[in-house]
Amino acid sequence: MAAKLFERDSHLATLTDMLSSAKQGRGQLALVSGAVASGKTDLLGRFAERALTGDVLLLETAGSRSERELPFGLLKKVFDNAAMSPRARAEAIALLDAVDTEEESDAPTRLRMMSRVSSVLLQLAEGRPLVITVDDVHWGDKHSLQFLLHLARRVRQAKVLVVLTESTRLRQEQLMFHAELLRQPNCGRLRLHMLTEPGVARVLAAWVSGPVATRLAPECHRLTGGNPLLLRALMEDWRADGEYGESLQRPVPGEAYAQAVLGCLHRGIPDALTIAQGIAVLGDAHSPALLGELLGLNAGVVEQGVQDLRQSALLEGGTFRSPAARAAVLAAAPPVTLAALHRRAAQLLHSDGAAVLEVARHLVAARRDAERWAVPVLREAAEYALVEEELQFALRCLELAHSASQDGPARAALKTRLVSVAWRLGPVSAETHLPQLVAELEAGRVASRDLALSVSYLLWSGRLEQAADAVTRLSAAERPAPGGPGGAVGDDAWGAALAATAQWLTAVSPPLRSRVPTVGATDRSAATGPRDLAGEAYAQSAAALTAALGEGQAHRAVIEAERVLQRYHLSDNALQPLAFALMALVYADRIDLAQTWCERLLGECASRQVPTWQAVLSAVRAEIALRQGDLTVAAHQARNALSRISPAGWGVAISLPLATLIEAETGMGRYDEAMLLLEHPVPEGLFQTLLGLHYLRARGRYHLATGRFHAALGDFDACGDLMTAWRVDIPQLVPWRMDAAETWLALDEPERAHALAEEQLRRSPGNRELRGALLLIQARGDDLRRRLPRLKEAVEILENGDDRLRLAHALGELGRGYRSLGDFNRARVLVRKAWHVAKACGAEPLCRQLIPSHGEGTETAAPAAQAGGDAAQPEVDALTEAEARVALLAAHGNTNREIASKLYVTVSTVEQHLTRIYRKLKVKRRRDLPAKLADSSLTGIA
Repeated sequence: MAAKLFERDSHLATLTDMLSSAKQGRGQLALVSGAVASGKTDLLGRFAERALTGDVLLLETAGSRSERELPFGLLKKVFDNAAMSPRARAEAIALLDAVDTEEESDAPTRLRMMSRVSSVLLQLAEGRPLVITVDDVHWGDKHSLQFLLHLARRVRQAKVLVVLTESTRLRQEQLMFHAELLRQPNCGRLRLHMLTEPGVARVLAAWVSGPVATRLAPECHRLTGGNPLLLRALMEDWRADGEYGESLQRPVPGEAYAQAVLGCLHRGIPDALTIAQGIAVLGDAHSPALLGELLGLNAGVVEQGVQDLRQSALLEGGTFRSPAARAAVLAAAPPVTLAALHRRAAQLLHSDGAAVLEVARHLVAARRDAERWAVPVLREAAEYALVEEELQFALRCLELAHSASQDGPARAALKTRLVSVAWRLGPVSAETHLPQLVAELEAGRVASRDLALSVSYLLWSGRLEQAADAVTRLSAAERPAPGGPGGAVGDDAWGAALAATAQWLTAVSPPLRSRVPTVGATDRSAATGPRDLAGEAYAQSAAALTAALGEGQAHRAVIEAERVLQRYHLSDNALQPLAFALMALVYADRIDLAQTWCERLLGECASRQVPTWQAVLSAVRAEIALRQGDLTVAAHQARNALSRISPAGWGVAISLPLATLIEAETGMGRYDEAMLLLEHPVPEGLFQTLLGLHYLRARGRYHLATGRFHAALGDFDACGDLMTAWRVDIPQLVPWRMDAAETWLALDEPERAHALAEEQLRRSPGNRELRGALLLIQARGDDLRRRLPRLKEAVEILENGDDRLRLAHALGELGRGYRSLGDFNRARVLVRKAWHVAKACGAEPLCRQLIPSHGEGTETAAPAAQAGGDAAQPEVDALTEAEARVALLAAHGNTNREIASKLYVTVSTVEQHLTRIYRKLKVKRRRDLPAKLADSSLTGIA
């Protein structure tokens, strides 16, 4: 209790002094006023405890809102007290029951009754001092208040102290009682204010140490305003969280705080809760007129209510001190009431010219269909919300606008925008809207500016047939007139949009060429009206992709792709064109340029909350890293892409990140992980798109790496068949002939492998990097005289290329060639260089193939004793890593030349190592080595 009375000591002392005066026969009246929850009841309770220690008769009661219409209800509770003698209580109650409170003509009778009841109390005071306390007297009935005034006039010469507490906000009928009471010369008024910041610190010191209390006091005072009830609740929430004491954590409002806020409101004036709900809905109370109109209350009543809430420290300025307080008020409001308030607020704010975002937040919070007037407001608000990265709110705005709009082009435009925003969050979110989008397409209500975007969503989701049917139907239908779905530009814009859509669709899915008729684009130079930039982005990206997949058009593909990348910024309309422009650069063998642009775009959306954009660009970045031979980066980016969109949301586009990850895991020797990825189901339409070829190749590479050579050939040949049928048979898309040639080599069929390599060289005579890779295949199976020149040329070409992993293979093959010639020094240098390149790429299987005995640990040997055996011999511990390898190979019976061949060193180096080994192990002959090494664990070194 003491903790609740900080900064109340002077009030308690005043009441104590007044009690002393009363005991001397000078009756006193004390009126304690303060806002709700300011501590009036606590002060009264503490004073009552102190008074009881002084041998007084204490009669306690409290006013109640529910009993304020009960005649003499408050007064009867004064006498309903165990401290009174039964005789006096019975006499007083009998007098009160005998009075008719309804008849005004009986006023003299009531006055006589009050005089007799007062006499009963004064007689009690003759025996010992009488203390009457009435808490919340402002809730007393009018008859009881009249009696208290009557009693106040008669206690001046009695041993009586009357202590009343009241709110700062009084009803009209209470004002006269208040004024008359204060006119009494023996009446003293005490005002209670909220705790100051030092007072809050003193309260906190009862919970935590002094320094912590001082540190927390400013924040606690800000959250509670010094309201003792809120402060206690805040500390209860902190304690309920578990660790509090000396914790560095600051208190956070929780359930107890929320209940205390509601308690303050329920204890205030009847309209306090209603006004608080209005403030919670509007967000502030700076406009009493608007708040009153919202709640249907007089502006003056609202102003008084707001002032009461400020005095109770629930408000700071015009807003709640804590978001938790506002949330508590909103949560306590009935849903129907809250929805009605939000709808009314939206209407009032819209009429008042408020910002569309503010109006839309109320429309969304109302959780019901919007009216027709709200459609443009919601659509505009959605665009502002997208700028602020509030995707979910923007989506809800568009959903409400769509449901409130009538069928027609405007509603179709809303549906397209709704799908694009949902697609930002994840294509799965947009999936439920696609059937209706298809219906809008088939009805011809989609605007020209949205045509390519809408069809691209169908293509992404695997609805290839529906996309083709829609374009076919639209191309056969009569073109719209100006002002129709095509917009103000009419026929020209519609024709250009339809041509761009068809071009995009058939570029990404070549099998649809037979389904989609050729649509000629309208000459935009002669067209009037605004340009359809969205349609142009798709058309230019498709042109870049088509050029990249055509023979001898790489330069044109780069020009077209850079035009797209330079002209368009990341947006819903431009994401897919930008992604395929990057892929066009990849297919045109401009990996460096593709990487630069891709990283720039990734940087643009790094801080944006748009998972789909980041996922798509990460997938492209993964493919770029894979073609650079950087398996680690490729795997990381592919996993990042797959983590941002669920597998179901990727649609047919899952082929790109999934294929990249499978191939990267295979190259890193993680065959189990690759197998698990291959078990993921893929859409049926996957193999009708260009990206499906990546998946076929990745699966084939896995089969090749794991020894399932005929399965690998099946996948590579399938790639070749599809690419030939689609007329996109270029190795930059998928080098299926090179892959098949490697497989034939693994099957010990060098003739077939060489034939495929030679065929690919004839088809792509100007591709030097491809030539370097094919030379490796041609070198396999050749005699040494022809192999080395080819390997040298391959290394020279690949050193200037992008694929570091292919370079590692070439360096390793060249090193083996020099070893066959007996040039161990050059062989060792080349193989170690190959190992380091492969290691940087993350290709562990290739590292083990290049140097089987090369460990990943320390540079010096550190053999340990075998479990259960003696400690390792000190002389064995003294061997370096290189010496340990030579010692083990020699102990296993290898000759010096064989050791030199296996370790890529010279015979002279082996002899020098053996000399040092004999000296360290204290042996004279090679045959003594096995005995010395028997108890050591050097196998890991070799």
